[in-house]
Amino acid sequence: MTARDRDPLYGAAILKLSFLLRGKADEPGFRVVYFGTLKELGLTNSQVDAYIAEHRDRLEAAIRGEPEG
Repeated sequence: MTARDRDPLYGAAILKLSFLLRGKADEPGFRVVYFGTLKELGLTNSQVDAYIAEHRDRLEAAIRGEPEG
């Protein structure tokens, strides 16, 4: 397990961005899971948005299943 695997911001960003890229971020199911995850992890949507803005290329590559490097 890498440090990235234990990073709650990374996980929340992957969750949100994967739905955004598919145009499904407005679906009720996503909203329940996503905002429940944020609450459980003690994160805010603003923190996740900032993380996505800073690491978007790497996050999109991970969503596509491309190896890091």
